[in-house]
Amino acid sequence: MQTEKSLYNPFAHDYQLLIKNILLSPIGNNPEQKIIYKNEKSFTYTKLKERICKLANLLTQMGIKRGDTVAVMDYDSHRYLELYFAVPMIGAVLHTVNIRLSPEQILYTIDHAQDDIIFVHNDFLPLLEQIRGRMEVDKLVALSEDGAIEQNHLEIIGEYEMLLSKQEIYFNFPDFSENTRATTFYTTGTTGMPKGVYFTHRQLVLHTLGTISTLSSNASQGNFNQNDVYMPITPMFHVHAWGLPYVATMLGVKQVYPGRYIPDLLLELIETHGVTFSHCVPTILHMLFNSPKIDTMDLSRWKVIIGGSALSKTLCMEGLKRKIDIFTGYGMSETCPILSLAQLTPEMLTLSDDKQSDIRIKTGRPMGLVELRVVDEMMRDVPKDSSTTGEVVVRSPWLTQGYFKDEKNSQLLWADGYLHTSDVAHMDEKGYLKIVDRTKDIIKVGGEWVSSLELEDIIARHPLVKEVAVIGVRDEKWGERPMALVVANALHVSEESERSILIHAKEFIKKGIMARESMLVKIRFVEAIDKTSVGKIDKKTLRQKYA
Repeated sequence: MQTEKSLYNPFAHDYQLLIKNILLSPIGNNPEQKIIYKNEKSFTYTKLKERICKLANLLTQMGIKRGDTVAVMDYDSHRYLELYFAVPMIGAVLHTVNIRLSPEQILYTIDHAQDDIIFVHNDFLPLLEQIRGRMEVDKLVALSEDGAIEQNHLEIIGEYEMLLSKQEIYFNFPDFSENTRATTFYTTGTTGMPKGVYFTHRQLVLHTLGTISTLSSNASQGNFNQNDVYMPITPMFHVHAWGLPYVATMLGVKQVYPGRYIPDLLLELIETHGVTFSHCVPTILHMLFNSPKIDTMDLSRWKVIIGGSALSKTLCMEGLKRKIDIFTGYGMSETCPILSLAQLTPEMLTLSDDKQSDIRIKTGRPMGLVELRVVDEMMRDVPKDSSTTGEVVVRSPWLTQGYFKDEKNSQLLWADGYLHTSDVAHMDEKGYLKIVDRTKDIIKVGGEWVSSLELEDIIARHPLVKEVAVIGVRDEKWGERPMALVVANALHVSEESERSILIHAKEFIKKGIMARESMLVKIRFVEAIDKTSVGKIDKKTLRQKYA
C-alpha cells in the first residue's frame, strides 16, 4: 500500500502561493494592456512589472528587508498598485494607512504596526507634521502629482518618481513561505482604538482565486472577466480595495485609478475609458446619482458591487432604472473581505426590476471555499426560512487569524472555532443570505427585536427621504425605541412631512414586513448623517450624539 510519505518527491518544486505569481499571466499573455491614473498617466502591464522591480530595488537600497513594515498614505493610484505588489514580494509587510482617521489614531496605527518607512502623498504631509515629534519612523518618501514636494518640516528621502527613475528594471524576487504576513491594516468597526488585521500571501492569493472563480462563473449577470475595464471606488487602504486590484491584475484587464473621489471626475473616467466594473459603498453611489452629469451617460455596461453598508431597495431601483448591473457583496475587514455575492440566476433575470431588487439587495450566496452558517446562541444552525435570524459565523482559508498583537480579542473573534461576524441575518432555502443588522445595532423594543436596517430600507423609499439612519434611543416605557434620523430632499420640512413618512412606514409594518414594534419609530430631521472613515453610517457616533 502506497503511503503519503512515499508520494513526496524531493526533486519537485514546492510551489508557494505568493503574490508575485499573480503577475505571471497578465505580463505573459496581455503585456500591452493599460494601467491608467486619472487622465494623467498611462502605461502597460510590461511597464507595471518594470516599475514594481524598480520599487523593489528602491526599498532594498533603503534598507527594507524581509519582515519590515512599509506604510502608505495615498489616494487610489498606480503608485498604490505598485506598492500592493513590490512590498510583499520582497517579504516585507504593507501597512495601508487609513488616511481618514484622526491624527492621534494614525499615530497609534503607525506605532502599533511598527512602520519602518512611510510613502506619503503631499496632501498628507501636514497631517504627519502634527505628530512628527512622537513618530518613531524616520524614513519618508513623498508621493507627488507633479514631482514637487510640498514645503514641510519633515525629513523626506526624496520624491517617488525621481527615486524610481534611478533604479534598475530587474529584480529577482525570492521564494519564501506562503504563510508569510503580507499586509496589515486597521479597522475602526469596534470601540476603542483601531484593531489591526493581517493577511498572508497564501490568504490573499486564495481570496483572489476564489473571487475570480465566483465572479467568472455567472455568464449573464454580476460577471468580471478579461474583457472588462476595472475602476475601484473603494479606498485602497480599506481591505485591499476588497481584493479587486489583485483580481483585476491577475485577469490582465485594463485598470483605471481615479485618485481622489470627485463625482464628476469619476463619471468622466467611466465614460472616457469605458469602465465596466466597479465597487463602492452606498454613499458613494448616492453621490454619483446626485451629479447632473450622470443623466447624460449610458451606464448599461457598468457592473457595480455594493458593500460596506446595506444597499437600500430605493438605491437599487435607481441603479436598475439607469440599466446598471447593481448587486451586493458581503464581507468585513477580518474576512479579506468577500464572503458572498448576490448574483442572479438566469430565471431571476426574467423578473421585474422590483422583484430583482429584492434579490440584489440581499447579501448573496457564499463563494466557494466559504463555510458560512447562521446560528443561534448555542451555535446551532437556524432554519433556512427567510425569517429566522441568527449570527453569521464563517470559516474560509482567507480569514484573518486574529487581531495584531491582541490575543484577548483574537480569542473572542474565533470562539468555537468559527470567526464571529457579529452580523444578524437570515437565509432562504436557496442559500441567499440577508443581513438584517449588527448585533450592537439591533433595537430591543419591549423585549422584541427590531431591525434598524430593515426600517431604514422602508423609510428610504419615501420620496422626501434623501438619506436615513435608524438608531435605538432609551425609552422609559419600552426600554428602547427606534429613532429615524432623516436627511430630507426638500428645503423645508414640517410636522406634515414627519406624518407623511410615518404613515408610509406604518403601511409596510401593517403588511407584516416589519415587526409591529417598529410603529414606535420617531422621525428626526437632520442636516447630515455622520459617516465612518470608509463611508459607512457611523451608528456609534449617532447613538452618542442623539442619546
